[in-house]
Amino acid sequence: MRKGSSHPTLLEVARLAGVGVGTASRAVNGGTNVSARTLRKVKSAIQQLGYMPNHAARVLKGGRAKTIGLLVPSISDYFFASCAEAAGRIANAHDSLLIVAVTMNQRGAEISSLDVLMRHRPDGLLMVPSDPDNKELATCVRNSAVPVVTFDRPLFGSGCLSVITDNFEAARNATLHLLEHGYKRILCFSSEPELYTIRERLRGYRQAMKESGLPALIDTSLDDPTLVSRLLASRLNGRRPPDAVFTLKNSSTTAVVQALHQLKVSIPSRLALIGFDDFELAATLHPSISVVQQPIEDVGRKAAELLFEQLERNRDIKNLPKINRKTVVLANRLVLRRSCGCKGVSASRR
Repeated sequence: MRKGSSHPTLLEVARLAGVGVGTASRAVNGGTNVSARTLRKVKSAIQQLGYMPNHAARVLKGGRAKTIGLLVPSISDYFFASCAEAAGRIANAHDSLLIVAVTMNQRGAEISSLDVLMRHRPDGLLMVPSDPDNKELATCVRNSAVPVVTFDRPLFGSGCLSVITDNFEAARNATLHLLEHGYKRILCFSSEPELYTIRERLRGYRQAMKESGLPALIDTSLDDPTLVSRLLASRLNGRRPPDAVFTLKNSSTTAVVQALHQLKVSIPSRLALIGFDDFELAATLHPSISVVQQPIEDVGRKAAELLFEQLERNRDIKNLPKINRKTVVLANRLVLRRSCGCKGVSASRR
């Protein structure tokens, strides 16, 4: 007789169902070579006993752990939280659990978190590398026993798939749109210039200004939101004040909008504005804020889909076509509202 505090075993499931342990095991692990009638009997026994498969034992025997590791800089950031949620839905559809670790964009935390995740023997990893040029991390990923897909940022030299958005082209198009309105002194405002995404957006901004024969005006000192009003006031009171601002992340955009409100600076008549990344209330503010909108959920979903495609290919479950591209680039949208000087509301273009 099994004690009330112990877990039901596969042997007990087999006995209750009236089948052998091998048959019960095949039924639990997908039902291969098991009749529909037997499968129903085993499932009924599982429900009656409250049996749960021993995933640790399954992994040691070379089976799937039914877990996916997810390494992100933050879960308080809307972008990464939304990507995680989308990836979680794909994992759930594949009967897998997403295990999340946070790195805060710090190399040390990144390597240690990766080590902890790998000890749980996940089937695969999704990750946002803090630095695409991190050779130590690239080596770890390249030597990994499980497939890895990065998103939002690539990991050069790792050999793994990446899902990113067209940061360079989107920033270039946003800047060109401001130039089309006749603005010539466009201030590019942000923080964290060391991040891959910010670097690409800065490169797009510079390219647009260069194409127009105008000097680039860049300020990446926006680390402290309490100083934004002072920084903007200094710029606006200078000899050649900006007539437009392009912010490179949504926290910078919201900080600039609040600062301009405090300074009583009219948008867009005094200073036009486009932000990178949409944010809550952007469409309902007065004026509404024009933004570059990333397909956030598509990024997380696509990364997870590519990971499970690799898992299925490795297990020869399906005859899937070979993945030829190492980097999947998703298009962003320029959502035109009133802050850039457009009269229409919520028009958009790629």
